[in-house]
Amino acid sequence: MSAERPVQPIIGEAPAFLEMLEHVSRAAQLSKPVLVVGERGTGKELIASRLHFLSPRWEQPLVKVNCAALTESILESELFGHEQGAFTGAARTHVGHFERADGGTLVLDELATISLRMQEKILRVIEYGELQRVGGSETFSVDVRIVGSTNANLQALTAEGRFREDLLDRLAFDVITVPPLRERTDDILPLAYAFALNMVSELKREYFAGFSARASSALLRHEWPGNVRELKNAIERSVYRESGEGDPITRIAFDPFDSPYRLPQQAAPAKDTPAVDVTERKYLLPMDLAARLRETEKDMLMAGLERARFNQRVAAELLGLSYHQLRGKIRKYDLDKQS
Repeated sequence: MSAERPVQPIIGEAPAFLEMLEHVSRAAQLSKPVLVVGERGTGKELIASRLHFLSPRWEQPLVKVNCAALTESILESELFGHEQGAFTGAARTHVGHFERADGGTLVLDELATISLRMQEKILRVIEYGELQRVGGSETFSVDVRIVGSTNANLQALTAEGRFREDLLDRLAFDVITVPPLRERTDDILPLAYAFALNMVSELKREYFAGFSARASSALLRHEWPGNVRELKNAIERSVYRESGEGDPITRIAFDPFDSPYRLPQQAAPAKDTPAVDVTERKYLLPMDLAARLRETEKDMLMAGLERARFNQRVAAELLGLSYHQLRGKIRKYDLDKQS
């Protein structure tokens, strides 16, 4: 009896995220190389694993390599293996990751950090399915699907001569771009709740009382430059710091360095910028102040609705309004037609 596919559950129902998952499901059925790109903390490694476990290769090895964590010589040995005596300290033959992943998938994380010489060797394996171990002359055949992962702009690196164009052409048969969390507003609170439940379980607390309205609003307003990883850290930190077991989370600990005693930041070099007298600022006076304020309010309402992907309850929280207050302003400015 074959084992059930160990696909890790993924939380997310935002349109951009569901579209990306559908892309993954289609690409998983092939054996061609795929690139998974996205900002830091978006979950690229999780998506790379999903490509393997949804593929016909799911029962074969999944091998992951963090290319940024290894020097060039060690990475070469880890990827291609080495023969006994190939270099000082090579006391025995070492089977590399390409051979270990034979029949399965090899994930090359932090792909952009690989040297040009190593890129050329990887290209040969992709093109011919063959490799030689370091210090050896025997040629080994391997059947490996390559999944590359990076948060770097490989096209820009290629233009700068820092990434081989022919390797990019081979790796980028298809490119899956993981959307940042700021484009997944609908997923923020469900993700936060899931991370909180895991932390409550780790702390062996009886139950989780949820987030206060203020805390939920703060989560939705935050820009999340660190994406899902930052959200996970912030939620786990907030739960563990909450001293009253059973009380809802009222404050989100976004910044672990936040303290009245934190070390001062180094002052930026002073610039010779002339002071501007407030009386010299141009306000295009005279003006219709009431009309200007109405336009400003309308613009901010539209910004909130667009950020919330026109989910009016989410937009109300982002704007610090009640749902009924937001509905009233939408009617006032006739924004339903614009959305």
